[in-house]
Amino acid sequence: MTKRGSLDCEEELRRWSVDSRCLIGVDEVGRGCLAGPVVAGAVLFDWSNPEPIFNLAQRFPIRDSKTLSRKQRQETSKAIRDVARAIGIAEIDSVVIDEINILQATLRAMSAAVRSLPINKGESDGVALVLVDGNQRIPNLDIPQETVIDGDAKIFSIAAASIVAKEYRDLLMEKFDETIPGYNFSSHKGYGTKAHVDAIRCIGLSPIHRKTFWHG
Repeated sequence: MTKRGSLDCEEELRRWSVDSRCLIGVDEVGRGCLAGPVVAGAVLFDWSNPEPIFNLAQRFPIRDSKTLSRKQRQETSKAIRDVARAIGIAEIDSVVIDEINILQATLRAMSAAVRSLPINKGESDGVALVLVDGNQRIPNLDIPQETVIDGDAKIFSIAAASIVAKEYRDLLMEKFDETIPGYNFSSHKGYGTKAHVDAIRCIGLSPIHRKTFWHG
């Protein structure tokens, strides 16, 4: 950890130094929510110029997004976007989650986030490597990948992906709170808090609720 609580960058810099691989960190947020989409983030840093990345790690806490306050996530997400070579974000809504299940929806979001990155054919043919949080590989991805259990607590780029995805989803849920009142989505962001469950029992399910998740 750096003095700001960031994960070390050394592992990714070492990997790049060995074979000049373009490293992409991927993570998801919102998997366990009762409402709203699951969102995946993909972050690509330019390790051929590591100084801005090291400066980012010194100034901001690049680690598991769940360990950061909202203010920290807001500031850190913006800083990551300023430094990263590219950011990919993808969301899968509650309707599709109910149709294909949350695991498949999560993997679909991760795939879309990676595919949205401006990676040229030479990189995708063998110089790129996707580092995926968790133990599930992304299906039908034409880029080499590795799964990393608890990757958002171990790998700098995965942690960065978790932060940008979390901030994106938080803002989305706050917008839903404006258009779908009564559930207080701004407060719990769709997670199954007591207040959220009580609201569902009182009002019923909204269009963004995952019907297959509700057993109340």
